[in-house]
Amino acid sequence: MAQNKQSGGVPQQLSLGVSLRDDATFANFFQPCSEGEGLESGNRQIVGLLRAFASGDNAEPCIYLWGESGSGVTHLLQAACQGAEIAHRGFQYLPLADLIDGDPEVMVEGLEYLDLVCIDDLHLIEGRRNWQTALFHLYNRLRDSGRQLLLGARKSPRGLALELADLQSRLQWGLTFQLHPLSDDDKLAALRQRSRLRGFDLSEEVAHYILHRAPRDTRALFACLEQLDRASLQAQRKITIPFVKQVLNI
Repeated sequence: MAQNKQSGGVPQQLSLGVSLRDDATFANFFQPCSEGEGLESGNRQIVGLLRAFASGDNAEPCIYLWGESGSGVTHLLQAACQGAEIAHRGFQYLPLADLIDGDPEVMVEGLEYLDLVCIDDLHLIEGRRNWQTALFHLYNRLRDSGRQLLLGARKSPRGLALELADLQSRLQWGLTFQLHPLSDDDKLAALRQRSRLRGFDLSEEVAHYILHRAPRDTRALFACLEQLDRASLQAQRKITIPFVKQVLNI
């Protein structure tokens, strides 16, 4: 459960029943091993900036991350919350995919007293004037109180179809970074890296098998890996292609 730390004697916020994934950390955010100033360099820059941002060592008021599903936006927002928790900062993670049907005024009330607010799935406020208005006022309150805002979406700030022009202009004030999806080779490497972090070695042959038969989205691939890890521990068996076929039915 993502806990809202008390900040400056302010009561804890309303519990929204939102949890953070234990494996959503900066340390296991996959960074391609390419050379030069390509995707790897960009990812390292973003991760480094977000580490400082989450811990309070970077005073930037707002950072906006965007990219298609599976590009790592949600992972980095949750990692920032984990970083804020380690630094004993007050934080709240708001995944709009789960909360969009709620009352936005209730959801954002008092968040300006927390050190860091992370709002995911921001693209879902398109066509929802009530959410746009609530987030516009929250943005202003956070900025006025010197707190920080981290936003994640599948569209750039300019690409959002918003009725509230003032909010659209605010979203373009901060730093904006686009995350790009991994190539198939990168996904293979990411699967094997994540398996090592979980304490076992996934062979290249098995990784290839999973990649070419499971959903290609990285979030789905990591979910398959987690399922295999649990099943392997329970059955006390190595993760082989026959075992993958049995557990994942692919």
